[in-house]
Amino acid sequence: MNLMNGKKWMMALAIPALMFSTTSCEEEDDNNNNGGNGSTEMSTFNYAFNNGEVGAGTAYNGNHMDNLTADLEVVEDGANAEITVTLTNTIDGQMYPVHAHDAADPSTTPNGTPYNETPNNDVLVMMIEGNGGTASMTYTTNGFSYSDIVNDYAGFFVVHDPLQPVNTADISTYLIVGSFARDQGTPASYQSETYTYNFNTGQVDPGFAYNGSHPNDLTAELTVKELANNEARVSVVLSNTIAGETYMVHSHDQADPNTTPNGTPYDETPNANVMVKMAMGNGGSVHVAQTSTLSYGELTTNYDAFFVVHDPLQPITTVDPTTYVILGVFAQ
Repeated sequence: MNLMNGKKWMMALAIPALMFSTTSCEEEDDNNNNGGNGSTEMSTFNYAFNNGEVGAGTAYNGNHMDNLTADLEVVEDGANAEITVTLTNTIDGQMYPVHAHDAADPSTTPNGTPYNETPNNDVLVMMIEGNGGTASMTYTTNGFSYSDIVNDYAGFFVVHDPLQPVNTADISTYLIVGSFARDQGTPASYQSETYTYNFNTGQVDPGFAYNGSHPNDLTAELTVKELANNEARVSVVLSNTIAGETYMVHSHDQADPNTTPNGTPYDETPNANVMVKMAMGNGGSVHVAQTSTLSYGELTTNYDAFFVVHDPLQPITTVDPTTYVILGVFAQ
């Protein structure tokens, strides 16, 4: 989603509304450090993955796993505040840009965003290196006290996707987005279903069994997750991939073979609104995902299609199912 394309009115209303959340603060005794005569104020704020609560078209759309979460801790540090960000379920070796963006009137920003696209270096600008688990970093504000941050500062907390170029105009590239240092409330609960697919040995039709040189230990998991605004995230994990080979992962709508150019029981052009991705093999497991405007219910109940993974070792053809390393009914 690009905010230039018809989303300005929605973003102008939806994002600022987040900033009226109540602040969750607590005091922590600091007797050991202050001779028993004082306390240090501290607050922690929890952020769930970006599943599109901001508005239609804003759910994260990319290949990062959607189990990433963030904690933002604000601690009193004299005239300034000390901010610690902790990310969970990071990717080892990937650098996560973490920013504070000041709130702004969308009519005054270049792309109609309700925030300044340049992050506020005096509040929070950091790069956290993923380690495959939990990673943290601490930042000291410049001229912003604890009270300023938790009571007065109007802005947004953003964790950008390390797997694609930073784009401060496109919220669908944000792994995490929410009002800065404010209580985010209880995370929404979403339905999710996972389907397992074995190597194509002719399960759909014996005549479609794979014919090629790819090892037959490749497997796939297809997950459909409900998102806000009647959208869904479709993700795929391929296991036992070949390093350096590119796997085309598609959904093909079912069709009457009498109506298709080559008598296939599916549309030969994949459905780009459901799943059209390229997964780079790494010798193990790889993950790809995309957002669909079809709802969770539609994809898991009404959508009639085939789930296809094409053989990376031969030219792609959507006419010959014997070149498919994975073939099965979509979301069944």
